[in-house]
Amino acid sequence: MNILYMKDYVKCAPLGFLMLGCVMAVQAQDSSRRDTVIPEIRSVPGNIRTADTTIRRIMDELQKVTDSDRQNSSAIQGLLQGKEIDNLTKYELIKNNLINASETYYLLNKKIIDLKSRTTTNNLDVFITALNNPESKELGFSFSDRIVELVEKIVLEGKTDKNDRNGKIVESTKSIINSPIFQSFTALTPPLAIANSVMNFLHSVSVNNKQISQKTLQSFEKELNKYVVYYTALNDANQKFEFGLNFNKDQLNLLQDNLYDHLMFTASALKFQLPQRGNKSIGETMNDFFFDFKKEKVVDFFSQLETKYSKNKRIDYEMLLRENPNLKEVNNQLEDLILQTKRFENLYNEYFTLLDSYYSKVNNSLKIAQDNGLAAQNIIDSKQAEFRNLKNEAVSDIQASINIKELYNNTDKVKYRYRIF
Repeated sequence: MNILYMKDYVKCAPLGFLMLGCVMAVQAQDSSRRDTVIPEIRSVPGNIRTADTTIRRIMDELQKVTDSDRQNSSAIQGLLQGKEIDNLTKYELIKNNLINASETYYLLNKKIIDLKSRTTTNNLDVFITALNNPESKELGFSFSDRIVELVEKIVLEGKTDKNDRNGKIVESTKSIINSPIFQSFTALTPPLAIANSVMNFLHSVSVNNKQISQKTLQSFEKELNKYVVYYTALNDANQKFEFGLNFNKDQLNLLQDNLYDHLMFTASALKFQLPQRGNKSIGETMNDFFFDFKKEKVVDFFSQLETKYSKNKRIDYEMLLRENPNLKEVNNQLEDLILQTKRFENLYNEYFTLLDSYYSKVNNSLKIAQDNGLAAQNIIDSKQAEFRNLKNEAVSDIQASINIKELYNNTDKVKYRYRIF
């Protein structure tokens, strides 16, 4: 027999046979002692001790093997149980994240639409429009009336008559002010357009009317510019606010497009039927989709998944994850969704920054009106207080409508930092 094979054979031989062989050897020795006269009695104890030591050593080795088998068995069971627990943990993380994310998608879309629809409140719009209306007397004067008064007082030096040339100049000035062209302008520019047109008209008239000197026109323009400076400041405030709102809205549109793309991937992994956008707007498409893509239906999806992979009242999480790899990928991309909520928070805060800047610029224009003597201080103070209240009302209204804290609380439930591989 091959020596290596014999070694393996000996290693694999049951320990019981080894023990039996030792016992038989001892019995043979005892039989030999009965048939043979032992010259010295003191040699017997030595043989007995040798046999006992061999048996004890074999028993110790047997105990070690038994203990080792027990330890190995426990370790293997621990590894198997650990693997099962690990898969369960992964699944529960994915499940909870996607259920909470479904609510995040809905809330984020809803709040994007709400913020996009915001410009200012109706009351604030009415207030600004009145200040910029040439016919309005919100500050105690009508710009249209003031222009006519300045023409009569400075340009014509109080010499007017409906039937003479000066009277016709006054009537022509009134016609310019009331021109349908200016009435069709946006609320931002009529006073400035009117002032510019009247100045051009008077300069052209002065060419043939020697009574209207350049010095007279300069005096008229100086007084007119007190109003022009006020309306220019107010116009600048309106334009910058409108530009800021439009930029904010463009960024919200882009954010909603990105949300749509992200949602489509998640919905596909959860076996939802994807919406057909067609000619519909992104807002309309998303609203239609959220009639079906709801938190309750995502919960139901995972319930059906667990039923599918249940065997003997136990869920095979390893197989479930292996056969649905997209669930891991969707979970690992949830950080992108959270970043989109952060982007919305920035745009939400930018809206209030715009409103604060607008408030400051409008107040500055009112201060110019006061400094130029266009309106009394008590009127300016009253208008500034009214504008402050309207601005605070607009802030409270949008905060209550959008409820950004609701989005914060839901986002905190998504454990997006834990990636699964």
